[in-house]
Amino acid sequence: MACKGYNKPRKPNSPYFVEEFLETNTHPEDQRVYVMYHGTTKNDAEKIKLNGFERSDGQGRTLGAGVYVSRDTQKDMQYPPGVSKNKKRVLELKVNVGRVLVIDKPDHPMMKTWQDSYDSAWLKAGVLHPGSSEEGCIHDPIRIKVVSVKKQLCAQLTEGVKPVEHQAYVMYHGTTAQIGQAIWASGFQPSSDGMLGRGVYVTRDIRKAIKYPDDDKIPDSNRVVLKVKVDVGKVKVINRQGHDMQKTWHRYGFDTAWLPPNAPNVGMVRSGQEENCVYDPNRIKRVAILKVPILKKWNPSLK
Repeated sequence: MACKGYNKPRKPNSPYFVEEFLETNTHPEDQRVYVMYHGTTKNDAEKIKLNGFERSDGQGRTLGAGVYVSRDTQKDMQYPPGVSKNKKRVLELKVNVGRVLVIDKPDHPMMKTWQDSYDSAWLKAGVLHPGSSEEGCIHDPIRIKVVSVKKQLCAQLTEGVKPVEHQAYVMYHGTTAQIGQAIWASGFQPSSDGMLGRGVYVTRDIRKAIKYPDDDKIPDSNRVVLKVKVDVGKVKVINRQGHDMQKTWHRYGFDTAWLPPNAPNVGMVRSGQEENCVYDPNRIKRVAILKVPILKKWNPSLK
């Protein structure tokens, strides 16, 4: 049953189709298509879905005229401000960014005049002031395709962003084909120990998951990745080796331990990529079991 569809992985609704999500503080590359989001009201979402976006005139907007989008689901779920939660919607989009101008300083000379030379402008996080969010602006609405209208998002957790408590996220677990089939049939069994103690280890980064198990002798033909949805519950950040709760976080009422990527992880994760440890396997829903060779074949960015 789990193997059905292996010969037709190219369809966008196939679990083998890996969306291009932007990482934190990573600007879009020219001529690429990315998944992004736009927060709006319920009524406006239906109008946009039916008729497409209309370009704003840019009055009072940071990047001038265009359609404003973001890769940050947490940010987009806050928009529009002053509207009740039940009247808010988030549009999931596919955006062909074309030629991109990166706005990396608050006094950039083309902050609002890039439209004649570029297709998109990308404002890096923290440029306007410490803690300010990233933002994208697309000049031509034709470059934006509405994929779906969502009331709530099963967020694509981006690197460097702590999981929001009690949110559900798409994550991955890499293993051998034999163990993968056993997990698919019977569910996860928590490891008795590990870097973050007892639990099930998952990551939101599929590029990391395809490398596991961390054994060069295991060929890709014997590797699979389990795609899962994780209700993270209450989250503890473990940001250094020797943290007081590194392996005991569950005793203090936490459901998931999260290890941030890069610098804080020196000496903990060789790859520098983030890691999650979920104490209770019942928080993990199995979505699909994916063969690594097929993942790489149809998603060249994973090679």
